[in-house]
Amino acid sequence: MTPPRPYASLSSSYDGLMWDGDYPARIAFLAGRLRESAVPVRTVLDLGCGTGTVAWGLSREGFRVIAADSSAEMLTEAVRKGDTLPGDVPPPLFICQSMPRLKLAAPVDGVVSTLDSVNYLTRERDLRETFRRVYRCLSPGGRFLFDLNTPYRFRLMDRQTYLDETEESFCVWRTFFSGKRQVCVWQVDLFHLRPDGAWERDYEEHRERAWSTEQIREFLRDAGFVNVEITGDLSRKPPKDNETRWNVSAEKEL
Repeated sequence: MTPPRPYASLSSSYDGLMWDGDYPARIAFLAGRLRESAVPVRTVLDLGCGTGTVAWGLSREGFRVIAADSSAEMLTEAVRKGDTLPGDVPPPLFICQSMPRLKLAAPVDGVVSTLDSVNYLTRERDLRETFRRVYRCLSPGGRFLFDLNTPYRFRLMDRQTYLDETEESFCVWRTFFSGKRQVCVWQVDLFHLRPDGAWERDYEEHRERAWSTEQIREFLRDAGFVNVEITGDLSRKPPKDNETRWNVSAEKEL
């Protein structure tokens, strides 16, 4: 039987379980890098926006934000998030699109993609096509900022089990990494507390691909990007050998 698509069940519990996302620091880092662009950045696309925490954060920073994700369930949570925020925060425009099929009505000044969304592109042709489409969606001089899990992290995660819980959810993550295919499979058992006090179980599988720095540089340059820079997570320094997440910056020529 085919497992449910990723985030079909996890979406409603995602924010509570993502205690290690370090969103304030991530949003501040992205906003700072965007403001260093060769052109003034007014409009930003959040690609693979999930439940919209980064999109709403960048909106609070003064950017006009478009936020895209392929999961309707995650986008539903992102829209609902606006009900808990101050009314003076301009809402992002949320659209349901997959990364390799990205298409915008008008160019944006910057594109961001966070928390290993790019790793979900497990086929080279999909990653290359995503980079080409991001390039076409950027205004000249615009900057593309994204992060991804490193091969080192995936090797550490092979055959590991992780537990996360909140008052209303309990999640078991089992991870298996294939060095041959460079793909990590996350088997997710999620238990939700029902109003009647019983627990309901759901199951999902997530797949992420480990990409090398050489591949990332090559694919970005082939798409037309220049000034490709890879650093440690939330850092301006070169990554260490034991880095678990890379930050990538690339630009479209003026």
